[in-house]
Amino acid sequence: MTKLLPSPLLSLFLLGFWLLLQNSVSVGQIILGSFLAVGIPLFTHRGLDYRTTLHRPKLIMEYLLLVLIDIIQSNIDIAAIILLPSRRIRPALIEYPLEIKGEIPLAVLASTITLTPGTVSAELGRDGNSLLIHALNVDDHEQMINDIKRRYESRLKEIFKC
Repeated sequence: MTKLLPSPLLSLFLLGFWLLLQNSVSVGQIILGSFLAVGIPLFTHRGLDYRTTLHRPKLIMEYLLLVLIDIIQSNIDIAAIILLPSRRIRPALIEYPLEIKGEIPLAVLASTITLTPGTVSAELGRDGNSLLIHALNVDDHEQMINDIKRRYESRLKEIFKC
């Protein structure tokens, strides 16, 4: 039973949440919601193998707000590039030197970079000490590296103490 339902309470929550979102308790919605409620925990339960401790959990809200502001700003910048074709784009591949350690903090940093429009975390270096980032529009490579260190990595190092 544990293999089919690795997290029964999460499955129950997901089913209830699905039905609330659909504002319907029809047979079709219950079947689809049940499929999702069983499938999502089955595909994500391996994430429980990676435990971590949050040393400064109050900084998480500050971090999330900062990321949200950066996402909005990046969306505006990308829209300007699309709407104003006279603006030249300067794509770049940047090898970002990592100071952060640990799988979870690194995954959060890479996800943050990828969530911000115009940037994608492309590859983790073989030695685990660098992250290859593709950016759509970069004026100064060093400035971008310093911005990521100052805005994201330093905060994640405080949150996770790594």
